Amino acid sequence: MKPWIIVAICGVVVAAADARAQNQPTDEHLRAARLQLVERDIAGAGVKNPRVLQAMRDTLRHEFIPKNMWPQAYLDAGLPIGDRQTISSPFIVAFMTEAIDPQPTDRVLEIGTGSGYQAAILSPLVAEVYTIEIVEALGLRAKRTLERLKYRNVQVKIGDGYLGWEEHAPFDKIIVTCSPEDVPQPLIDQLAEGGLMVIPVGERHQQTLHLFRKSDGELVTLDSRPTLFVPMTGAAEDQRQVLPDPSNPRLLNGDFESDSEKEGIITGWYYERMVERQQDPSAPSGDYVATFRNTVPGQRAHLMQGLALDGRLVSRIDLSAMVRFESVAQGADRHDLPVVAITFYDQQRREVATEFLGPFQGNGSWRQYTKRISVPVGSREAIVRIGLFGATGTISFDNVVVSKVN
Repeated sequence: MKPWIIVAICGVVVAAADARAQNQPTDEHLRAARLQLVERDIAGAGVKNPRVLQAMRDTLRHEFIPKNMWPQAYLDAGLPIGDRQTISSPFIVAFMTEAIDPQPTDRVLEIGTGSGYQAAILSPLVAEVYTIEIVEALGLRAKRTLERLKYRNVQVKIGDGYLGWEEHAPFDKIIVTCSPEDVPQPLIDQLAEGGLMVIPVGERHQQTLHLFRKSDGELVTLDSRPTLFVPMTGAAEDQRQVLPDPSNPRLLNGDFESDSEKEGIITGWYYERMVERQQDPSAPSGDYVATFRNTVPGQRAHLMQGLALDGRLVSRIDLSAMVRFESVAQGADRHDLPVVAITFYDQQRREVATEFLGPFQGNGSWRQYTKRISVPVGSREAIVRIGLFGATGTISFDNVVVSKVN
């Protein structure tokens, strides 16, 4: 049995299943799935702005992805849309939209990879949306989709998102849905004084999602949290100073010993749900473990980390973790069971393969679980996930390791 695997690409969570739906869903099924998504994975995960939640209910996400992906349209998942790009997950779109506090008079600049979905969510919430799509083929498709669906207050440009859209500046708010190494100066210049910007910045697989306010010409951080977004394409991406080593894959803070300056944030990991870094005298490695608790079947509880992993350079890895669990039971779906999972992605950010430790059920004291895994030659990066994934009960993890086999 292969459980639903939740992974993150472009701030997103990508869902993979052991079987794809054979028939296209009906409008009725899509609407029901969309409403359930909003209640369970968006409102249920903490988004509270009623206008944002309504926009998420009303926006037809399936129209912004390839038709063969429609059965997955309303999973809390980032999905591949071609040209090495993904559409952001519904939760992260809602989270970023809420973060900029959209007002009916706002003029918003949105920089995306090419789906047009974030612009569509913004459209009913603000006065004007200016969206820059960085990939030409995807941008042209997004433009046609937005026009067909009559998003009349959205203007689309195809080009270098780092340069912004100077002729329409200043903007009250800016949303960037792909990750530069640092905040591009043109975006700072084009943000109105007092305006808000939400943007992921940092290394390719270790980024921080910042919410900034512009004050006296400078960006002041209001909030920040670990994240993973697809990097921007083009010269700025090619000129990154800090690059990952795809020949030596490793996880950061796999023993959870490193503390974050911000309460509730686990260093090196992102998309935390229902998890606590806690001191434990029985911890197998150091003093701390990551513990998940859930009493609601189907409620997501997980933690994730991305890493570079090139299958041309690494043929085998060992995936291992110390695991302890108590009263763990299947969630709302037969796939809702805890695992330690690794999913491999190719150059186009399409899923190549998934391997996992587990699933775990019932009760179990601390034990090390290890699996030797052949890395697909097409792999270029990977995501490791741990958690309950919809199951109920309590489970703790320590010393989660990915190591190259020489």
